[in-house]
Amino acid sequence: MTAGTALQQNAYRDDFAALLEESFLQHEITEGSVVKGRVVAIEKDVAVIDIGAKTEGRVALKEFTGPGREGELSVGDEVEVYVDRIENALGEAVISRDKARREESWVKLEKAFEANERVTGTIFNQVKGGYTVDLDGAVAFLPRSQVDIRPVRDVTPLLGTPQPFQILKMDRRRGNIVVSRRTVLEESRAEQRSELVANLEEGQVIDGVVKNITEYGAFVDLGGIDGLLHVTDMAWRRVNHPSEVVQIGQTVKVKIIKINHETHRISLGIKQLLADPWEGIQARYPVDAKLKGRVTNITDYGAFVELEPGIEGLIHVSEMSWTKKNVHPGKIVSTSQEVEVQILEVDPVKRRISLGLKQTLQNPWDAFAEKHPVGSEVEGEVKNKTEFGLFIGLEGDVDGMVHLSDLDWNRPGEQVIEEYKKGDVVRAQVLDVDVEKERISLGVKQLGGDPFAEAGEIKKGQIVTCEVVEVKDSGVEVKIADTDMQTFVRRAELARDRGDQRPERFAPGEKFDARVVQFDRKARRVQVSIKALEMAEEKEAMAQFGSADSGASLGDILGAAFNKKRSDDE
Repeated sequence: MTAGTALQQNAYRDDFAALLEESFLQHEITEGSVVKGRVVAIEKDVAVIDIGAKTEGRVALKEFTGPGREGELSVGDEVEVYVDRIENALGEAVISRDKARREESWVKLEKAFEANERVTGTIFNQVKGGYTVDLDGAVAFLPRSQVDIRPVRDVTPLLGTPQPFQILKMDRRRGNIVVSRRTVLEESRAEQRSELVANLEEGQVIDGVVKNITEYGAFVDLGGIDGLLHVTDMAWRRVNHPSEVVQIGQTVKVKIIKINHETHRISLGIKQLLADPWEGIQARYPVDAKLKGRVTNITDYGAFVELEPGIEGLIHVSEMSWTKKNVHPGKIVSTSQEVEVQILEVDPVKRRISLGLKQTLQNPWDAFAEKHPVGSEVEGEVKNKTEFGLFIGLEGDVDGMVHLSDLDWNRPGEQVIEEYKKGDVVRAQVLDVDVEKERISLGVKQLGGDPFAEAGEIKKGQIVTCEVVEVKDSGVEVKIADTDMQTFVRRAELARDRGDQRPERFAPGEKFDARVVQFDRKARRVQVSIKALEMAEEKEAMAQFGSADSGASLGDILGAAFNKKRSDDE
């Protein structure tokens, strides 16, 4: 071999090595990457795939099928696989079609999530709290609350069916994806509602089907969109529950009252299709007219009475009874009871009618005044004691009051009232009846007559006989003879001499003469004094039996006066 030939062979050898190295670099495979491979054989349930560089791996056939992915794999097909390891103990590559699809799906899903686009997936299994969804290789979680707009008891019809979802959350590091089917349905429904609402107008009358009934009304399907038929718009009369008017599945004719284009809420009404019973109401129900009605509802403040279908009036609690105050209306009337009422006021603007129940009965104060005029005597039971008098229960379920000042002519009312207790039967005289203010004034002391009115010709300066009633430290309580008048004689008025001004020298029942020093019939005041009487007698004796210059002593004068008085008496 010549030198030239050797050099040429070395050059060829170097070129081949370079080309071989370049080929290896072009087909370099790294672990954790997705590469293309070709199916070279199918053995039972696995596929042998050549991924290049004389490296082959085996992939289970089930990885090429799944929910929403049906198809057959053939020799020669080109597929993408994920390289876990380039070579295992058997000298084969460890590859996976599922992981390759998952990697590919994550890239697509992240783009869809960032663009807020919907993705297609298939529900294939049920787990705790929801379901798993295959998003073309990536497994996502579908919470139970996000399956549908309304709770779904059975999702069997949804299994294995490709459908759109909205990605709510993605975390690639943890491999978590949360999707929602409900969001997609709500958006679709909103679009449909917008289209349907655009074709509806306020005031339009259409047919609908009752879809659901609640305490406050019924939802009516208007052909893809629901409207609310509130209980107050079902009839002009009072409706206690919507089921009294409509039933689920019933076709009803309704009028569109209001449409909110922002919230797509539609308010419906049935009563608006009927004649308004409040038209001409004042002519049909004039004030003071009496008529009958039926009690439909009872509240704390009164009772509602239906006068005709769609027309109700309120009997306020204050207009229910003349005598029963602060009593719950349910203790006076009952639901469904027929009652006679009187029209008190009609307000067609506010659609209110005020009724009175007590006005259909005779005012008990009028009846009492007719039967028991002022000055007549009545009898009743003590219902209550207060700081200002007694309340007496009278005929007709009315009360009369005896003021403290009308209990006794002589003693203070505060003292006399302690002698009475609840349940005592008391006789009294009617002093006044005020029907408007519903007041009856009674007097107990008036039954015995006014001692001042019967005192005769008693006047100031007159000498009267007094009988001791009670002895006190400050004086004595006495009764003037032949009258019912009593008065108090103070200690200083018991004698002229200070040494004799002792109340204890008197005893109850003892009598003595005294001089009237004050008598005011109008002010009902009388005062007597022993001291004034003694001073008057002394003055009279001085005038008759002595003078200042006669030289007679006061004892002589009084002795002569006493002897004269005794001889006159004899």
